[in-house]
Amino acid sequence: VDAHLVRPDARLIQLLDPPFEAGTLHPGSLRGYAPGMRENGGQATHAALWCAMAFARMGNSGRAWELFDMLNPLRLTATPDDCARYRLEPYVVAGDVHAAAPHVGRGGWSWYTGSAGWMYRLVVETLLGIERVGERLVLAPQLPCGWPGFRLQYRYRATTYAIEVRVLEVAALRVDGVEVGGDTVQLVDDGQTHRVELHVARRHASAVEAKREQTQSKTIT
Repeated sequence: VDAHLVRPDARLIQLLDPPFEAGTLHPGSLRGYAPGMRENGGQATHAALWCAMAFARMGNSGRAWELFDMLNPLRLTATPDDCARYRLEPYVVAGDVHAAAPHVGRGGWSWYTGSAGWMYRLVVETLLGIERVGERLVLAPQLPCGWPGFRLQYRYRATTYAIEVRVLEVAALRVDGVEVGGDTVQLVDDGQTHRVELHVARRHASAVEAKREQTQSKTIT
């Protein structure tokens, strides 16, 4: 995928390449689309998001965040030129992105709620690492190097869990000030507000990540 389908220049991840255009094989309905559009060699956003999830599950959180940055509609509309290419709203998710000239990078099927749901899960469950499993919260953040942490409020029925994640040297988990250890919080619905403090061990940037952050810092400056 990384070698053949991720296209940083166009900020998209193709579903397949090359697209079906000639030949006798018929792959089904996807050939109803022109080459490079939607499932026929364009970006199918569901699959692109699953790709980012896969990198995170393999432990390559840096690459997962890079791919999310590519797919984020806010980033796809950062400049007037970006807007002219993408041609969709910056505050919703597109179901697909074209990958063939002359429409490379143009979004399609706007307000696609299925892809929006998967993007939400990528951010909250995979990258921020807050995932409900049965009656438990499993906390396994995969944060970019340089992040000090984050805060998130999780509502469980009538109960609120105020979660604070901080990057420190030593890992720890406390619920209402009591050390519980591990990475799991047992959910209870008592109508109260519970404070969850998670300390995650600091992760040192790889050479590639350090170079990218240095470049981004110069750009911002």
